[in-house]
Amino acid sequence: MQHDVRTPPQGLRDLIRHRAEVDPDRAYLEDARSDRVLSYGALGQAVDAWASTFEVIGVPDSGAVLVDVGDPLAFAVVHLAAIASGRRAVPVDTGQPTTEPARLADLLGGGSIVVSDRDVDATIPGTPSARVDPATGLPSDVRDGDLPAESEDAPGQGSVVLFTSGSTGTPKGVELPETQLLSVARAVVDHNRLSPDDRGFNSLPLFHVNAEVVGLLATLVAGATLVLDRRFRRTGFWELLGERRITWLNAVPAILAVLAKTGPMAFPAGLRFVRSASAPLPDPVRAALGDVPLVVSWGMTEGASQITATPLDQPARPGTVGVPVDSEVQVRGEDGSVLPAGEVGALWIRGPGVVRSYLFGRAAERFDAEGWLATGDVGSVAPDGWVSLVGRSDDVINRGGEKVWPSEVEDVLLGDARVLEAVVVGRPDDVLGSVPIAYVIPQPDLYEPLDPVALVADLTARAERSLTRFRRPVEIVVVPDLPRAPTGKIQRARVRGMAATS
Repeated sequence: MQHDVRTPPQGLRDLIRHRAEVDPDRAYLEDARSDRVLSYGALGQAVDAWASTFEVIGVPDSGAVLVDVGDPLAFAVVHLAAIASGRRAVPVDTGQPTTEPARLADLLGGGSIVVSDRDVDATIPGTPSARVDPATGLPSDVRDGDLPAESEDAPGQGSVVLFTSGSTGTPKGVELPETQLLSVARAVVDHNRLSPDDRGFNSLPLFHVNAEVVGLLATLVAGATLVLDRRFRRTGFWELLGERRITWLNAVPAILAVLAKTGPMAFPAGLRFVRSASAPLPDPVRAALGDVPLVVSWGMTEGASQITATPLDQPARPGTVGVPVDSEVQVRGEDGSVLPAGEVGALWIRGPGVVRSYLFGRAAERFDAEGWLATGDVGSVAPDGWVSLVGRSDDVINRGGEKVWPSEVEDVLLGDARVLEAVVVGRPDDVLGSVPIAYVIPQPDLYEPLDPVALVADLTARAERSLTRFRRPVEIVVVPDLPRAPTGKIQRARVRGMAATS
């Protein structure tokens, strides 16, 4: 099938073939720590091989493919092949025990196949399995010139199935159809003006929606190149970006906080912008980035990653997450009424990238008949459309009837250069109901040896100068680290549990 070079196809299978036909030698993915490259031509070949392999093994249309693959290039191939062949890609965190595929299959109601590159057996009894060759991304028993016959049947629509963390209850399954994924990926490309000349850098986990859509799919849509690293390493980071000629960086606040406090920001000459997502970016970290164009984004799994983002040609505003991108954002009061611009309330979203339900009908109360989804975030929308977040609805601390938002306290604590990260949560109190307690992670390298007693005293004084009495933490605790999600985001629910028992 031939395609117009100027008009890439709409479906994922045809889009991959289009890229393989018009620019087969261009690098799609590069491994940050070796000379391994996956070209668009090799991607097309590998995806076709996996599609045929799924048929031979007997994975039904819309069957689940549990992608238990740690190698980033091989993961991308299997993940995209599952979607492009009309099946359900179910990414697995290989940092979890080898029982993780079985856990996900159980949540889904049974698995069709497990594809793995682990040295140990990560398969599920009674479920077919396949191995992937990390060097090529091909099925391990396939060699050049020995590819299975390619099916001519057009596949149905593929999808990705992801599960929320379940920190506040049973994990909720989110199924993101192919059309929805590509719609958001195209919005990312347009918003960030990505072109074939761009070279992105991603060290975020590929089993997370951010890296899948903003990284893998947006790069594919743009016909660009993405450099993948298994994890973030601060040593030699800027040198690596310069050597790889990186034009944009996909990051989260945890990464930017480390970079901001461990030395000068040595941005390579060709860097067009830095993208920050998955958690609010503290104002001190934002300020440390200086003049580099910053795209602060707000998103969630249920929205296929991006909902809002800072316009590329405008400076990021402190305390904001940009403007809606191919989506709508609405603020509602406790009675469900829509609030005027500037007022703080519950944030609801709607758009082509937003799901209309969870799997198995769970949490149906979060959706309304007009396609709006309650995000669980609290914030406001300015008259000119800029969105601000103040926190999650369950993060607010009600201290004797006064509301304390953790971010306003955290930003004050982060003003001390010795503080790398700060998290404020509520601790139950018999009189006031809840009181704020702060956990701070000190910057490990620049201020050795650190005196935690002196740090707490200085932070207490800083809070007294900058915060009204009811917002001041009743206790400040210095800790080496806190519980984190795979993206590096601190898990506040677990921190609240720590505070409740302290």
